Amino acid sequence: MKEQTEVRTLKQGRYVIIDDEPCAILNIVTSKPGKHGSAKARIDVVGIFDNQKRSIVQPISTKIYVPIVERKKAQILSFSGKDSAQLMCMEDYSTFELKIQKELQGKLSVGQEIIYLESMGKRKIDMR
Repeated sequence: MKEQTEVRTLKQGRYVIIDDEPCAILNIVTSKPGKHGSAKARIDVVGIFDNQKRSIVQPISTKIYVPIVERKKAQILSFSGKDSAQLMCMEDYSTFELKIQKELQGKLSVGQEIIYLESMGKRKIDMR
């Protein structure tokens, strides 16, 4: 799910959709309006699910899409291999399979409750 907002309302640490990928905003730099143009904003972001850096330049009055990112709790039911786990959502008790990032492999255990992010049909374990 996503909603539309203007570039001028975006803030560092929030989310935005670039190239159909939900991204976290790292930095926003705005310029002053010129003689024949409007003020522009340079937005540097990193993808939530693919960790790829991107940047765009847009006029601050342009409409842009913002993803709805939900943080949910889940319990680890089992592991299938080294890089995949079966999780159960604590809200609706549905089960699903999720890949484990390399930096988290070996640090998780069966029965442990974790936080995961869900946005635009994608999920990712979030260990801060």
